[in-house]
Amino acid sequence: MAKAVLHILLHTLLLAALLMSCHGQERKVRIVYMGEKPQGDFSVESTHHSMLERVLGSTSTAKESLIYSYGKSFNGFAAKLTDEEAAKFSEMEGVISVLPNQILELHTTRSWDFMGFPSKGKVGSPHEGDVIIGLLDTGIWPESDSFNDEGLSSPPSKWKGKCQGANFTCNNKIIGARYYNSEGFYDITDIKSPRDSDGHGTHTSSTAAGREVAGASYFGLAEGTARGGVPGARIAMYKICWSSGCYSADVLAAFDDAIADGVDIISVSLGFIGFSPYFKEPIAIGSFHAMKKGILTSCSAGNSGPYPQSLTNHAPWILTVAASTIDRKFVAQVVLGNGQVYTGIAINSFNLNGTSLPLIWGGDAANYSAGADPDISKYCYNGDLNSYKVQGKIVFCEGVVVGTGILLANGVGAIMADSSITDVGYSFPLPATIISVEDGLTILNYIRSTETPIATILVGETWKDVMAPNVVSFSSRGPNPIAPDILKPDLTAPGVDILAAWSLVAPPSVDPDDTRSVKFNIISGTSMSCPHTSGAAAYVKAARPYWSPAAIKSALMTTAYIVDPKKHEDLEFAYGSGHINPLQAVDPGLVYDAYEADYIKFLCMQGYNTTTLRLITGDNSSFCNTSKPGRAWNLNYPSFSVAVEDGQQIMAVFTRTVTNVGPPNSTYTLSTYIPASIDVTVEPSVLSFSAIGEKKSFTVLVYGPKIAQQPIISGAIIWKYGHYVVRSPLVVYTILPGTLYPSSLMSQKKANLRVSSMHHKNGILKHK
Repeated sequence: MAKAVLHILLHTLLLAALLMSCHGQERKVRIVYMGEKPQGDFSVESTHHSMLERVLGSTSTAKESLIYSYGKSFNGFAAKLTDEEAAKFSEMEGVISVLPNQILELHTTRSWDFMGFPSKGKVGSPHEGDVIIGLLDTGIWPESDSFNDEGLSSPPSKWKGKCQGANFTCNNKIIGARYYNSEGFYDITDIKSPRDSDGHGTHTSSTAAGREVAGASYFGLAEGTARGGVPGARIAMYKICWSSGCYSADVLAAFDDAIADGVDIISVSLGFIGFSPYFKEPIAIGSFHAMKKGILTSCSAGNSGPYPQSLTNHAPWILTVAASTIDRKFVAQVVLGNGQVYTGIAINSFNLNGTSLPLIWGGDAANYSAGADPDISKYCYNGDLNSYKVQGKIVFCEGVVVGTGILLANGVGAIMADSSITDVGYSFPLPATIISVEDGLTILNYIRSTETPIATILVGETWKDVMAPNVVSFSSRGPNPIAPDILKPDLTAPGVDILAAWSLVAPPSVDPDDTRSVKFNIISGTSMSCPHTSGAAAYVKAARPYWSPAAIKSALMTTAYIVDPKKHEDLEFAYGSGHINPLQAVDPGLVYDAYEADYIKFLCMQGYNTTTLRLITGDNSSFCNTSKPGRAWNLNYPSFSVAVEDGQQIMAVFTRTVTNVGPPNSTYTLSTYIPASIDVTVEPSVLSFSAIGEKKSFTVLVYGPKIAQQPIISGAIIWKYGHYVVRSPLVVYTILPGTLYPSSLMSQKKANLRVSSMHHKNGILKHK
């Protein structure tokens, strides 16, 4: 018996080893990143072919393996490689990193008015047509009224892009469209062109730069004039996302094209979970090379909040955006047969005309034949409800679900109890609303104590939210997981209940099988806040075409509205510099400027060496004077972050340089807001300028007692002159000993995947 067991065990182990061996020999798409594109007229693609031939052994295999040759804006390629072949490339001279082809998943009207950003009378408006916003997304629905080109001239002469794909036509609004699919897999719902079948890319594009469309609404809700931040700007769509996700190789291919095509702003509403070294992460790589060409990349912070250190897209050359509410919220009320009214949060487009219908608790409708019981069916998951009991009734559920389980059981409505969803509305495929758990108990008592309980769900209403803006609970929080000396997120923007254009073939609710069709949809996520900042950045770019990406970013950060700290216990880790104020950003007075050389010095302090940085930059200079990591306090960033290891004294010295972009003769005086627990000295306390473009430097010394396990402390450094207020937040917080420098990350090979930046797809709503 023992010998038989041993024989089976050995056989199992050998089989597992064989399977692992075969798995290691399977060719998968990998990305070989090699930094800056080489100078000269030779073909980069031929170089990549030669490298593949050396490793793979034959010309034909190399040709079949190559997916993308990146060579327009940076150097690298994507190819199908085994684990062994990928390891060989990672050891090659000139290769910075080898990345797996991981999946990144996806992270309007009233919002611009809420920010005090009118549709007319804007400084940058006459030049909006010169600005091109490139979006990496799910595609775009070109026939949407938001993308009509009436009155628009031909594309700017700098434009080098193209319109790709069958059954897709560009115009003077959508001036370019490409699509990428490195894995070659297409679901039945995917359209093999830049056309959007998901809705996400159409929504983000119209939020950033959609034309004005009167009478826009979601089934009559939120009716008004829809518009983007820069209706006259041009749009270039780079479709990288499919039903299976968004792949790293495609992200880099899109960046490579977008930079070469001539876009001015790149908008990316997606990312990874967790963190990885900058040059092993495709968005950080692509945005770095975009920055070198004068292009600002705006990115969503992610939807993993409110947990600390959950944000993504945290490289300092990226504008990282949190999501906050606007002064409008959607409610749907429940009226019971006893006359009691309960207010829930939902975007309910269904009108029952006040008709009361039978009401049942999910626990009283268990599908015993399917293995359910009351403890299971009370959650209303698919297949757990008894259709004989549910048919024609509104179902009370003890949790939030998509609602398909009720529809499958022939139910007609859902009242869902959940106290965790209080600041964002969802659209469902049936009449539905989400009430508090406390109200749910009252409704359950009514059901149990009434012989024939009845209820109705009223059609949705819009109420004014006087507490706005608040950073929404799902918005990812800081601190910065990889560079504690850089405060992230940078700022917050509207990302809750945003109405914008939609794909006609995309589902209009959280149910992917919802067959209704809409021209506009209301959704939430940092995916929605990102295009708000992209549009605002484009607005600044139109007014100040020669400003660097860092200058535009600085202007948006230092002019941001102050967010009420009393509403946010995590303070700047939730909202960064504050809430975006586009109108003021075109005239900030002073900017904190930075260029490639400044970021290279920062990377030296992060533990990168001269050899790697030479490859990244294409410059053979000697960059790093020390092999030891150090503090990043001298990067000319528009905010100040002091991370203190537990038990250590507060002590930091920052050097900053501001450039005058306001009146030539101006004198700025220092104003500070500093908590009593820390001391801050700024030298000099007066900055006098005599010319536009003049630069002045100052030093900030932050000091205080030893601290440990200290929640975030925040203050501000402010420069004032006349109506100019140049505000930068300053934060002090504690970290664990030994976690200050990310040098251990330099050899990290793997990044975790990011959840969707469109919040209704991040797993809160369950189909089970």
